[in-house]
Amino acid sequence: MTIRTLIVDDEPLARQRLRTLLESEQDIELIGEAGNGWEAIAAVRQLAPELMFLDIQMPLMDGFAVLEALTGPRLPAVVFVTAYDRYAVRAFEAHALDYLLKPFDRSRFGKALEHARVQVERDHQAEAGKQLRALLADVYSGRKPIERLIIKASGKVNFLCLEEIEYMEAAGNYVRIHVGSDIHLLRETMSHLESRLKGTRFVRIHRSTIVNLDCIRELQPSFHGEYAVILNSGAELTLSRGYRDKLEKLLGTSL
Repeated sequence: MTIRTLIVDDEPLARQRLRTLLESEQDIELIGEAGNGWEAIAAVRQLAPELMFLDIQMPLMDGFAVLEALTGPRLPAVVFVTAYDRYAVRAFEAHALDYLLKPFDRSRFGKALEHARVQVERDHQAEAGKQLRALLADVYSGRKPIERLIIKASGKVNFLCLEEIEYMEAAGNYVRIHVGSDIHLLRETMSHLESRLKGTRFVRIHRSTIVNLDCIRELQPSFHGEYAVILNSGAELTLSRGYRDKLEKLLGTSL
């Protein structure tokens, strides 16, 4: 039996290092590599790996966002690769998930691989999925609320203060950020962005919309339990029934 394995790391040298170590293992079938989060998600969905070596510190979409975007009860066994996130290391250990702390040697790699073999051989992917989701909940609960978003575009880096943002809406593989008359594109999933905004004045009101509470002027009842959300700028959004309880919780009142 061979273990279908995927390598995910934004650094070519890091991927080469893992590839070299894995190629000497007879029971490992290296089925692909990914250099960023979006490639990783596509590769997992298309190739269905049983084991994934996943880098955490990747630009635009980190390893945690990759896991959050993957749905379904059966996820690959994961060996995390990290350079410096000490909190994450403690979280991995608490949830019995293995990791490689860069730089790692062949001995430490061997121990992580052996742990992964046990997970795969015992067909623990479903249990691993529970562990991964518990890990994500732990990691995000331990982070302080963010104060700004970093947008990279056309060779420039823009720092957007959250209080300047009116709302955000899904646009394919991107999120469209509305700041007055300006629109910025951020390559990120809505679910991951919602997690990053936990503890702030932003709330998700629709599967494709997140709004700044301080920019809401009024709510107007619409059809089938939905509401029209009118912003101070005059923009009109929709509050769907499925997200109404989140808004009610933040407002402290029933609609």
